[in-house]
Amino acid sequence: MNRLIVIGLDCLTPQWALDAWLDEMPNLRALAERGAAAPLRSTIPPITVPAWTAMMTSQDPGMLGVYGFRNRASYEYDSLQVANASAVKARAVWNHLSRSRLKSLVMGVPQTYPPKPLNGIMVSGFMTPDKDVDFTYPAGIKGVLDQAAGGEYVIDVKGFRTDDKQTLLESVKKMTAARFRAFRALLRAEEFDFAMMVEMGPDRLQHGFWRFCDPTHRLYEPGNPFEHVLHDYYVSLDEEIGRTIEAAGEGASIMIVSDHGAKAMEGAICINEWLQGAGYLRLKEQPAERKRLTYDMIDWPNTAAWGEGGYYGRLFLNAAGREPEGTIPPGAYESVRDEVKEGLESFGDEEGKPIGTRVFRAEDVYREVNNIPPDLIVYFGDLNWRSAGSVGVGANHLRENDTGPDDANHQEDGVFVWDGGGGASLRRAERYAIYDVAPTILRFFGLEVPEEMIGEAII
Repeated sequence: MNRLIVIGLDCLTPQWALDAWLDEMPNLRALAERGAAAPLRSTIPPITVPAWTAMMTSQDPGMLGVYGFRNRASYEYDSLQVANASAVKARAVWNHLSRSRLKSLVMGVPQTYPPKPLNGIMVSGFMTPDKDVDFTYPAGIKGVLDQAAGGEYVIDVKGFRTDDKQTLLESVKKMTAARFRAFRALLRAEEFDFAMMVEMGPDRLQHGFWRFCDPTHRLYEPGNPFEHVLHDYYVSLDEEIGRTIEAAGEGASIMIVSDHGAKAMEGAICINEWLQGAGYLRLKEQPAERKRLTYDMIDWPNTAAWGEGGYYGRLFLNAAGREPEGTIPPGAYESVRDEVKEGLESFGDEEGKPIGTRVFRAEDVYREVNNIPPDLIVYFGDLNWRSAGSVGVGANHLRENDTGPDDANHQEDGVFVWDGGGGASLRRAERYAIYDVAPTILRFFGLEVPEEMIGEAII
């Protein structure tokens, strides 16, 4: 085999793709039977940014200095900034391939906007603001995308947290079909050594339809009109995989990957409500209704910690000599952090029953700690609960998402399926690491794996 095609499916989850529905996905099953298939353990935290970048660089979030979609640019209170491609200094696999004069097609990979030069074509991912900006390299490729898609090339669906489920379903199906058509059209148009696409559809549909499809979800109702949406979509993805295998032609190896999985969400822990109740956070005035916490609402001279919402929780300490109005003396930083960590881990559900929250310090889980990480990374209920950043809730628990309808949270395992590269000897494992993908790609092309890559090649 002389070229490699990687199909990335954001949030494709192993309990469906590798278990419950694999027999109804013949193309995926055939790849698995020829090679290897296993869950793929994601980054800490398991979230699209930085997981795809970690996968393609084999560097962890601490090494990358990217801990989520938004990261602190400084210790100022209002310094959170979106981490786009400009924040990525590490070399991705296509950079290494370009240096070896191998040609790449890269489409839709998250955290690639704005696009950077490579030997080949890049169409940046869903963080692209809109189609009016330059989101391709070379720039002229933008002009052919709609034609390649057989209609309108869609960067991402808008507003997937909605109660209008029928429109969401139609929008995701339209996006997925268009993006696969565009990828195959570009794949056929030129000879590429390496081609990779990432489709966001699984993520958008699972966040929108999980409670309708998963019998373990507390809101699941048998016989509801959307009961088979996820199953049917997974089957349609397998059909797209089959068409892409055909378009890749003889001599192509096929790899399927996802950055993390999904599972039923029990509810949300209101991190800033908890911090207020525990005496770590004080507001200038308590809101009369639920609203997003903003920095001007906080009484900083009387605050020790504040948090951000999301699929995982990010907690920041107000340290003296670091934050502008820091209150925690340098000698007390570690004891306060340990105290908050212990309090979060012991906090239970509405009845006080343990939920298994896990709390991480950056220096304990990353090889390096670059830029400014959260002081604590929180998996509420081991990711069965999400973090709600809102204040004015009047309670520590919500049985809904505070930023719009969403009934799934992320789980730590994604999916890895590969035909094995034409009979190559594979390292077998019950679970691979997201960091193993980039070394495997380089080894497939006979290239040395750089020392900075922390994963282990599967061949």
